[in-house]
Amino acid sequence: YTYADYLSWPDDERWELIDGVAYNMSPAPGRQHQEISITISGEIYDFLKDKPCHVYAAPFDVRLPENPDEQDKEITTVVQPDVSVFCDESKLDERGATGAPDIAVEILSPYTSVKDQREKLALYERFGVREYWIVDPANCIMWVYRLVEPGRTGQEGCRSGKERRPQLGGSESHTATYGKPEVYGPEDTFTSRVMEGFSLELSSVFPH
Repeated sequence: YTYADYLSWPDDERWELIDGVAYNMSPAPGRQHQEISITISGEIYDFLKDKPCHVYAAPFDVRLPENPDEQDKEITTVVQPDVSVFCDESKLDERGATGAPDIAVEILSPYTSVKDQREKLALYERFGVREYWIVDPANCIMWVYRLVEPGRTGQEGCRSGKERRPQLGGSESHTATYGKPEVYGPEDTFTSRVMEGFSLELSSVFPH
């Protein structure tokens, strides 16, 4: 399938395309999922006031062309991150965005968990999403993947003592790849390297 096909589907249905494969986004996310999405996007929104970056919550179409010459109708990957941050305004248009966000956030649910931890992990790495946050409400854990340039370890800030980690997706050879995920729990504070000065108290994401 392509973006042209995607646009022809009913407006009351939510789909994503990854390399031409269609994924049904139904049913709608549950209450806890929505509360976490609002909390994270709200914290980011407040931080980004008077700054050049922009935050968007799903549904928000992110088209990922394979090359700069690929026409919109030919694009075979269209995703809707639960929360996304764009610092390059040239990627934004009335339909959403073309090109990778600087930050993508996915909140796991029973219907999307495998895809978020496998297909989307590999996809966001391939397209150069600088930070990928995976929020696991069931286990009160957030994993953060950061792009690492060759010659660096990517271990700065990694947390110990929380060994559970997502199912890893496919990996390709790229200039920058994801390092080992950093793992955060309800008692931790996460600091973004993309949004300099932004920190997130995980106690607000996973309230007791």
